[in-house]
Amino acid sequence: MEDKLLLMKEKIKLLNEANKAYYQEDREIMSNYEYDKLYDELKKMEEETGIVLSNSPTLKVGYELLSSLPKERHEKAMLSLDKTKEVSVLKDWLGEKTGMLSWKLDGLTIVMTYEGGKLIKAVTRGNGEIGEVITNNAKVFANIPVSIAYKGSLVLRGEAVISYSDFNKLNERLPETEGKYKNPRNLCSGSVRQLNNKITAERKVRFYAFTLVKADVDFNNSRIEQLNWLKNQGFNIVEFKKVTQDNIEETVKWFEEQIKDKDLPSDGLVLTYDDIKYGESLGRTAKFPRDSIAFKWRDDIKETTLLEIEWSASRTGLINPIAIFEPVELEGTSVSRASVHNLSIMENLELGIGDSINVYKANMIIPQISDNLTRSNNIEIPKHCPVCGGETLIKNDNDIKTLYCINDECLAKQIKSFTHFVSRDALNVEGLSEATMEKLIAKGLIKELADIFHIEKYKDIITKMEGFGEKSFNNLVNSVNKARKTTAARLLYSFGITNIGLSNAKLISRKFGDDWEKIQDAKYEELIQISGIGHVMANNYVKFFSNEKNKTIVEDVLKEVEIEVSSKTSSAQSLENYIFVITGSVEHFKNRDDLKAAIEERGGKVTSSVTSKTNYLINNDSLSNSSKNKKAKELGIEIITEEQFIRLLNTGKKD
Repeated sequence: MEDKLLLMKEKIKLLNEANKAYYQEDREIMSNYEYDKLYDELKKMEEETGIVLSNSPTLKVGYELLSSLPKERHEKAMLSLDKTKEVSVLKDWLGEKTGMLSWKLDGLTIVMTYEGGKLIKAVTRGNGEIGEVITNNAKVFANIPVSIAYKGSLVLRGEAVISYSDFNKLNERLPETEGKYKNPRNLCSGSVRQLNNKITAERKVRFYAFTLVKADVDFNNSRIEQLNWLKNQGFNIVEFKKVTQDNIEETVKWFEEQIKDKDLPSDGLVLTYDDIKYGESLGRTAKFPRDSIAFKWRDDIKETTLLEIEWSASRTGLINPIAIFEPVELEGTSVSRASVHNLSIMENLELGIGDSINVYKANMIIPQISDNLTRSNNIEIPKHCPVCGGETLIKNDNDIKTLYCINDECLAKQIKSFTHFVSRDALNVEGLSEATMEKLIAKGLIKELADIFHIEKYKDIITKMEGFGEKSFNNLVNSVNKARKTTAARLLYSFGITNIGLSNAKLISRKFGDDWEKIQDAKYEELIQISGIGHVMANNYVKFFSNEKNKTIVEDVLKEVEIEVSSKTSSAQSLENYIFVITGSVEHFKNRDDLKAAIEERGGKVTSSVTSKTNYLINNDSLSNSSKNKKAKELGIEIITEEQFIRLLNTGKKD
């Protein structure tokens, strides 16, 4: 008995650490498969011994929350669901009753309250008893009805999620999430609990109702009617099918077939009795309600051979082990690699080259290793970083071992300079996102900026990378070759010199007639004569081009590009030394950027705020009470219309 108790305590510790990481810190330290396996083993031991310890996850739901958001206790505890992986269990559970089978969305459960047709409160599930109040954030969910036709008291539950397509777009546009958010659920969790709801709105969080808790309406005792009523009130509802014993097996298969094309993250299905009164009459256990049950997909597990461990360095210095194995077919696709996440998981699996391993797709999507059948444990942890060759360090945080590169000069840690080089306003290489650049650097394909122009040499490697194929590789090569023709201003901006933005790069390039030799050799005294270039900028500029390492980087890039010389003559620089601010709508130009380009082409500069150095504020509504107008009047800055600006361009006079 003593040995069993010790083993139970060890399982509880591991499960609780996984729960804490998942619910409080939005990260994963073990796969769903490993968690479910541990949980089931613990539950079986508790049943055998008759002992359930007070900190067992079979008793608790979630974790105490840690944030500065207000907390609130739910009127009714929000329990988790009992689960099964067997369709036969679903069939027996349903019996002769009619059921509602729906997606189990993988996001954050929210309780919404409406009064008088208005959304007045939104609270997260939290630990099942106490949640966080996120009302302001809920009001900016992409698909939430803030006002509804029903004016009574309404309480409903649903799942806040971010779609895979929105996640991929956001992950590229939001560099602060890179390395922090690994999947849509993590990004959604962080977005829903923001203190600034502007961030929530930008991240395209959507809400899908799955349960009506309270409303003074006759629903003919039907859960299905409740959901359809919510749909008519303007809510998106979770997709569902009406089922009986006769059609539940084929309906589960129908859901399974939809997974590959489904844009919303899901980790299974939920079966609920349509008969509301019957479901409520069944009551609940200490942990589960009895009116619903979750169905988790039975994992398609295949045996294969581990070929190697690839060590992938990231911008944080973290070096992750990636398992490379003989390709196997899983859920209709060929799979040959899976993240092992950290050293602790790798050591627990006792991985070794040549081992027979079992692999599967977690939630039928993410490749994972479920078990190691031979456990030869012969992997050597690298003492040197695969990218820079610098020394590595094993860290142990909360009993989780991870590997880090400790070289501050490691290329993997300088990913920002590479992504800036190919960004839209710099060389504009489409298809080279930060995530893709990180992969290319981690594989050693790119070691300096000029290497970007030679990625065609690595076709065999890149086309096998996740998310890449023949077509995307060809598009990337075409985009790289297109970027070879550039302007002096774009090239200057691309090197990321401190304080030298695109506008200043244009001013400097124009000053030296797009002559790169003169641009690179510009003296401090020449730079500070340019309007808008101060002492700090000039110092940073000269210091950058004096550095031998930077000189080599620039020289190597110059061998790959062709600088187009602007046709603008010095006589066209009629706005040189003039500083403009633009506000309000424009009528004679396509947009503000078009107007800005017209100013910069003639030697002028556009800034975002009105200061004592501003010459003109361009605003078609000179009588408006905008903050820029007020500031201009306070400082005595002249406010001119677009028409006056055009006259200034054509005649040198605004009136």
